[in-house]
Amino acid sequence: MIRFLDFVFSAVGLLVGLPVFLVLLIVGYFDSGSPVFRQQRVGRHQKPFVLVKFRTMRPDTASVASHLADASTITPFGHFLRRTKLDELPQLWNVLKGEMSLVGPRPGLFNQEELTAEREKRGVFEVRPGITGLAQVSEIDMSTPRLLAETDQQMIQELSLGNYFRYIIMTATGKGMGDRVRRGP
Repeated sequence: MIRFLDFVFSAVGLLVGLPVFLVLLIVGYFDSGSPVFRQQRVGRHQKPFVLVKFRTMRPDTASVASHLADASTITPFGHFLRRTKLDELPQLWNVLKGEMSLVGPRPGLFNQEELTAEREKRGVFEVRPGITGLAQVSEIDMSTPRLLAETDQQMIQELSLGNYFRYIIMTATGKGMGDRVRRGP
């Protein structure tokens, strides 16, 4: 049932959101010269997939988890995208393709070895990664790998249709801060 809802909601979101996507692409082009960000992430069963987002950091920023990146790398438009969570919209394409779900554990990077090990111990890779979930609405990010993996495991064990909609609504109404970035000196 959840995969069906993911498919329907992502298809509708991509169609209805097309004008917003175009505006964000144009503004993003003037902000960074490269409005779309692609990065290989750890997917279901630890298979790699390419996550798509609107770029919020300068194109020359190192490929590290957000909490390890310096806040000075975020572009002016990137601050707006992160605050409004609009940077996540292109992930609807990942959901439509079946690489992600609307609700699930946020996909990590392959170089986040501690997080990958903690998630592997807890069976987190048995489900599709998601755009949002319990950790995100609880403001738990990848800077605390064990707590994040424990929260992901709890979400998976308790995931119901009601919780699926609850996490989506909480995210859409502004709950959760997203991944922190390191403050500069």
